[in-house]
Amino acid sequence: PYVLTGGRTRAGVSFAVEALVTATGPGHAGEPVDHTRIRTLCREPRSVAEVAALLEVPLGVAQVLLGDMLAAGAVRVHRTADAGGPDLALMERVL
Repeated sequence: PYVLTGGRTRAGVSFAVEALVTATGPGHAGEPVDHTRIRTLCREPRSVAEVAALLEVPLGVAQVLLGDMLAAGAVRVHRTADAGGPDLALMERVL
């Protein structure tokens, strides 16, 4: 894990464990192998916890790697249900 994250223990971005992540497009030459693996996994939305489990790395390592990819624009993090409170438009449609 130390090598994968360059010694970093925290991501620059706070990720909810249940947050869904999707790759934004194809990779590029010279991209780290772990980023390529994450990009492949995230062709369809995956939670941060799923990414960690499928990569077989600790959750903190997956969060650091995803933070790097988010900063590079390689992934998109979808809003979680509790972010910013309830969706009022959805609640009105349900009523």
